[in-house]
Amino acid sequence: MAVSTDNSNNNKRDVEHEEDDDEERTFEELGVDPRLIRALTKKSVSKPTPIQDKAIPLILEGKDLVARAKTGSGKTYAYLLPLLQKLFSAEKDQPGRRRPAAPPAIVLVPTRELCHQVHSEASSLIEYCRVQLKVVQLTSGMSNSELSTEMEGPPDVLVSTPACISTCLSKELLRPAALQESLSFLVLDEADLLLSYGYEDDLKALIPHVPRHCQCLLMSATSSSDIEKLKKLVLHNPVILTLAEAGNVKDELIPKNVQQFWISCSDNDKLLHILALLKLELVQKKVLIFVNTIDMGFKLKLFLEQFGIKSAVLNAELPQNSRLHILEEFNAGLFDYLIASDDSQIKDREQTIGENHKKSGKSKKHQKQKLDAEFGVVRGIDFKHVFTVINFDMPKSSAGYVHRIGRTGRAHNTGASVSIVSPDEMEVFEEIKSMLGDDEKSPKFIAPFPLLTKNAVESLRYRAEDVGKSVTKIAVRESRAQDLRNEILNSEKLKSHFQENPKDLGNGFKLLIDGFRQL
Repeated sequence: MAVSTDNSNNNKRDVEHEEDDDEERTFEELGVDPRLIRALTKKSVSKPTPIQDKAIPLILEGKDLVARAKTGSGKTYAYLLPLLQKLFSAEKDQPGRRRPAAPPAIVLVPTRELCHQVHSEASSLIEYCRVQLKVVQLTSGMSNSELSTEMEGPPDVLVSTPACISTCLSKELLRPAALQESLSFLVLDEADLLLSYGYEDDLKALIPHVPRHCQCLLMSATSSSDIEKLKKLVLHNPVILTLAEAGNVKDELIPKNVQQFWISCSDNDKLLHILALLKLELVQKKVLIFVNTIDMGFKLKLFLEQFGIKSAVLNAELPQNSRLHILEEFNAGLFDYLIASDDSQIKDREQTIGENHKKSGKSKKHQKQKLDAEFGVVRGIDFKHVFTVINFDMPKSSAGYVHRIGRTGRAHNTGASVSIVSPDEMEVFEEIKSMLGDDEKSPKFIAPFPLLTKNAVESLRYRAEDVGKSVTKIAVRESRAQDLRNEILNSEKLKSHFQENPKDLGNGFKLLIDGFRQL
């Protein structure tokens, strides 16, 4: 664990601490409130993770903090526990105090899914503690009246994307003077994504109203220029925590408990190879499969269906409630294979398409349906018990690879990854290998997948190629439309609306089909 402090002149002073890896402290020894410890026990959390062990005491001391630790290391509890504890203390010390004019604590996250998860975790802790604190979540798509209702009180903890905070400021649902008076905690979770998701202007709208006394925390899985920019904008003399294993930064990127493999094949043979992996049960379930486009996700789903392999797709096109429903079913074990469209790859592509439409002068009605800008699957979704991650399409960068593999091997569980690499993807694959190191003795070495023989692959070729040809663009388009329609109908929130307004279903589906005709 590397610990450093920025002094008042913004020059970093490094302080290295040698920690005894065998020495494990309890939550009680960290100074966590007994009510929160009981809540954690009810949630089957018995001991702190390394990042919680180091971060919680520092946050309780009131220090600004930049905490960098890999996905799945427990960063959410690392800030939620001391944040809630300080709010508990404020309630106890000032029992008759008037309600603050603005939320005392704001947690900013880049995606809807992470917003939902943080809200859910905070709410359950508060419920178990039997403390009267109000926590709300805001996401884009909420109407002004919904935002106004949620902000009434105001809440004690506000979990939101930066865009909604900007909207609340512009609609005067949050007043600058009230923020200056009341805001005590500001958390930027997955901070390295907040700027890359296009929230820079929204953050700049908020930051001038953050009071000097406000304690600010940046939680991140990676280090980047965006983190440095946010640190300068928000923090005051922060403590820097970087969690590494065995003091090696490369070891921090991929957990030691995750084995990495790769398969080389032509782009045309990718369907054949993933069929062999799944049909011959050469990878352990549950399996999360990454693709780079929504169309490929549906094509793969249709292809696997022909061989009796049930899967579901998760992408930015589906309504939020539907995405949460699919995630809950996958986490509950109702199906073993989930095909996720990597949102970072799709958004880059959609931005390019949008720019091309502008250049060509095409009207908005001829453009494809807009995807949810606050959806995130590579980061910000808590997939339960994923053992294997398969890169059907390789990510566009080594950082993207790290984030994908971070979906397995969480909370000290073992895991594996298999990357199916075509010749066109070798450049990024070599970049990934270079980042991790090419030492065959290293636990980070990406080894050739040993269990798939050429004979096993060839035995499936004829049937796979025949089925692959049957999965046409028209079939993909129809499946995409039908899947979205089914999810809309299954959304409990929309079901009652359509029962009361049946014409809306027909009109909405017509608009949906019109949009797909442009695909």
